[in-house]
Amino acid sequence: GLPKIDLPIFELELPSDGRKIKYRQYTVKEEKILLVAQEADDKLQELLATKQIVNNCLIDANVSEISMFDLEFLLLALRSKSVDNIAQIQIKDEDTDEFVSLELDLSEVEVVRDESHTNKVSINEDYTLFLRYPTIDEFIRIAEMDENDPLVAYMIMISCLDKVASEDEVHNFKDYSAKEVDDFMENVTTQVVEEIRKFFDTMPKIRQLKTYTNKNGDVKTFVIEGQRSFFI
Repeated sequence: GLPKIDLPIFELELPSDGRKIKYRQYTVKEEKILLVAQEADDKLQELLATKQIVNNCLIDANVSEISMFDLEFLLLALRSKSVDNIAQIQIKDEDTDEFVSLELDLSEVEVVRDESHTNKVSINEDYTLFLRYPTIDEFIRIAEMDENDPLVAYMIMISCLDKVASEDEVHNFKDYSAKEVDDFMENVTTQVVEEIRKFFDTMPKIRQLKTYTNKNGDVKTFVIEGQRSFFI
């Protein structure tokens, strides 16, 4: 048979917790998945393609156990190692309707952190609620729902509950039924819910800013965040 081609293995440190994971370049097989998702121009298809591509390329980690912003960081590393760290894109200026060419250096992408961010929410003097970052599986479930469904925000909140703990006991939400979790949430205060929302609002983000001058001479800033950096 034809020889099997060995691919180089790379290591990356995840921004969220410093955990090191190993991955390989993506190949023609993954390139086909990417192209199909790009042509579909559909958020759900992009998420499904992302999960499949990363899952194929990971050596010692599970894509479903990686936070979404870690995954976005990994996607850019994959793009840099598999193709090039320089991406040429075209954007449409909102004021002039002209198309502007921009060059993105994926190695310059930053992890933007909010100093007020925490995954701990105090319920009362005895109990503290711990939250976890959403993974791509949560985003896929959300993309499958109607974005106008009022339950979408609640579903995100519920899916990212990790545990509730006191000095003497720890309760992991994964060990309880959906009804038991719902009953628990119905008894927390609105202040606790606001703190949970703040957790999501202040989560770390993958971001790159590019400035350009349009034909009117106005200096504009184009912001690219997260997974979109991989698909443009």
